[in-house]
Amino acid sequence: MMKNMSFVILLLVLVSRPFITAAESEQQKQQLGIDSGKVLELDESNFDAAISSFDYILVDFYAPWCGHCKRLAPQLDKAASILADLKKPISIAKIDADKYKRVGSKYGIDGYPTLKIFMHGVPTEYYGPRKADLLVRFLKKFVAADVAILNSDSAISEFVEAAGTSFPIFIGFGLNESAISHFAVKYKKRAWFSVAKDFSDKTMEFYDFDKVPALVARHPNYDEQSIFYGPFEENFVEDYIKQSLLPLTLPITEETLRLLKDDERKVILTILEDETDDRSKKLLKLLKAAASANRDFVFVFVGFKQWQGFAESFDVSKKTKLPKMVVWDGDEEYFSVVGSESVEDEDQGSQITHFIQGYKDGNIIQKRISSGSFMGFINSMIGLGTVTIIVFVVAVVMIIQSLKEEPLTVGTRDEGDHPSSSTSQTEARQPLRSGEKQDKED
Repeated sequence: MMKNMSFVILLLVLVSRPFITAAESEQQKQQLGIDSGKVLELDESNFDAAISSFDYILVDFYAPWCGHCKRLAPQLDKAASILADLKKPISIAKIDADKYKRVGSKYGIDGYPTLKIFMHGVPTEYYGPRKADLLVRFLKKFVAADVAILNSDSAISEFVEAAGTSFPIFIGFGLNESAISHFAVKYKKRAWFSVAKDFSDKTMEFYDFDKVPALVARHPNYDEQSIFYGPFEENFVEDYIKQSLLPLTLPITEETLRLLKDDERKVILTILEDETDDRSKKLLKLLKAAASANRDFVFVFVGFKQWQGFAESFDVSKKTKLPKMVVWDGDEEYFSVVGSESVEDEDQGSQITHFIQGYKDGNIIQKRISSGSFMGFINSMIGLGTVTIIVFVVAVVMIIQSLKEEPLTVGTRDEGDHPSSSTSQTEARQPLRSGEKQDKED
């Protein structure tokens, strides 16, 4: 009898434990003084409790003197009330990371504002838009199903419309969910995934595929689409997904530099005089065709007029004959191809092919981004005040390094995904992250 009673008591303890945990979580929320739909103000005493109390919480690491932070605050206020009413609510909080430096240091905060989304306590840097309506649409991605099941033409249309334009969209027509479910989890932060079980011939015509199974990748922002007909073995599917996470060609911007850090492919960079002129647009069409045939590279472009500081990092000046193509490793090294120093106006398609083949054949000259030019790149991103600080810090580091008789090095591409582990990469490719950040262009 005593043995049975002990078993019943143990069973009651085990069964009741989840409810105790939930109750504890609710109690923590009450102690935090949470008003649903409002931005929660955190400090060092309650930060950890807040992170552990919510499944999804977006945290704004700000400084009260930061102008960009002040402009962001009302957008977060608007978004908070909408996100709180989702089926899986997302809370928004903020903390003065300039005052509570221990928390800021723990999460690698070195610029304001910095946004991080904590999913079940695990932080991920938020790089999306910062206007309230777009921020809400972007964040819905994090609480959506890994793979959406679509059973009609209308369901497909509604899914695509709800997904918006911030992420690429993958739709598996006549495809078993299991073929992409693993990758939908792995790349959830970077794309929407779905499978269409039932659809009409009209939908097949609209998405331009003629047989099933077919995996369609769409980039709404760039009006691009590609189709994969298999084979649907795991390695082939993942290769297609990885190569389709970015559009065929994309301009160099602050945002695309962040996207490039997650891609292991070499970057074919074309430097133009002006991205918007007709001559450049003609070349970009040819680059897109070349990108489609060479998915083992990422094709990007930048206009000297649009971003002079970045272009100068690759030994380009006002006297340089443009367009110019180089292969960039994403960090501090790039390669020129012998005999392909610039792209002439005639037969540009053949010149692009010759450049790619020359690189593959090893007819290259390896170069490094010059520190002087790179400072122009930094200046174009963050402004004179912050550059002065960086120059001072770099000077101090150089003195220390010289005393140690060790060379000063620039950061390298980080192979890990965790934002807090990519300090060197951030310094090499995202110098904006020191001091006050620029507003996100939406």
